Amino acid sequence: MEELLRFIFIAVAILYLVRAIVRWALPMLFQSVINKAQQQQQNQQQNYKTHEQPTGRVKVDYVPENKKGKFPDSEGEFVDYEEVK
Repeated sequence: MEELLRFIFIAVAILYLVRAIVRWALPMLFQSVINKAQQQQQNQQQNYKTHEQPTGRVKVDYVPENKKGKFPDSEGEFVDYEEVK
C-alpha cells in the first residue's frame, strides 16, 4: 500500500512539474513562431515593393499561337437541332 501511495505522489508531482514547464515554455515557443512569420511577411512585402513594375507598362511572358479552332474544317460543321416533345 505504501508503494502505491508513493507512486501516486510521484506521478502527481511529475504531472504538476510538466504542467508548469509547459505553461512557461509554450508561450515562448509560440512567440518565436509568430515572430518568424511576421518577419517573412515583411520580407515578402519589401520584395514586392522593390520588384513592382512602373504603371502603364504591360509585360507579356507568353503569346499563344494563332489558331482558328481546335478541329480542322474538314472535320464537319455544327448542325442546329430542335428538341421534339
